Amino acid sequence: MSGRAPSADGRVLLVLGGTSDARTLAALVADTPGLRVVSSLAGRTRAPVLPVGESRVGGFGGVPGLVAWLRARDVAGVVDATHPFAARISAHAVAACAEAGVPLLRLQRPGWTAVPGDDWHPVDSAEHAARVLPDLARRVFLTTGRLETAPYAHLDRLWFLLRSVEPPTGALPRACEVLLARGPFTVEDEIALMRDRRVEAIVTKDSGGTQTAAKLTAARELGLPVVLIRRPEATAPEQVADAASAARWILARAAAGGTPGGT
Repeated sequence: MSGRAPSADGRVLLVLGGTSDARTLAALVADTPGLRVVSSLAGRTRAPVLPVGESRVGGFGGVPGLVAWLRARDVAGVVDATHPFAARISAHAVAACAEAGVPLLRLQRPGWTAVPGDDWHPVDSAEHAARVLPDLARRVFLTTGRLETAPYAHLDRLWFLLRSVEPPTGALPRACEVLLARGPFTVEDEIALMRDRRVEAIVTKDSGGTQTAAKLTAARELGLPVVLIRRPEATAPEQVADAASAARWILARAAAGGTPGGT
């Protein structure tokens, strides 16, 4: 016996993440008989796009809080569909699921792959990106989000166009224009934006997926260098690359009457 109280609505599937992949997965499995899908969002965005079904917003209180949450419910499994750069919550999920004995699947889209014509400069961090930028450009399109602006704040000789969904909260470069916008973006619009702002280089994270990939195509067509911040390595024992595969992982176990990690 697990000691967990059964839910009147069925066993709980916890989906971590406010990503498009997480929303797609929630929609795919929302109507599965005997399964109650709960999507958990970190709460960093004031007006997030909510998934189908039940959702919660905010952290769990670290590994101990997540362990307690899992043990208090009849949890069939956890799917970590957080952003590829949400390393902290992913590490918490690995530790908490191991301690609570709950199966864990990591849903992470593949990173981007360079094609002929790309001028990519891979780096390991925002600090590394800030070190290489002065040798590449004077006008920079910064698309790494609102939380990682401080590493570029000392680059007084560079001008930045910072695009994010919500206003940045950290230190900003002295010469900086903030553009609030949410993707997806078209290649045509990205080219027009870069030409209008006379962008000479782009900084982005290797998030993968199609929602924000148009800037890479635009950079290729314009002959601009891209400083690409590498993603941290995923450490979950089981991993898939798309929501459809994650849904099959869930549905196959649900049909067999076992837990998602069972046989």
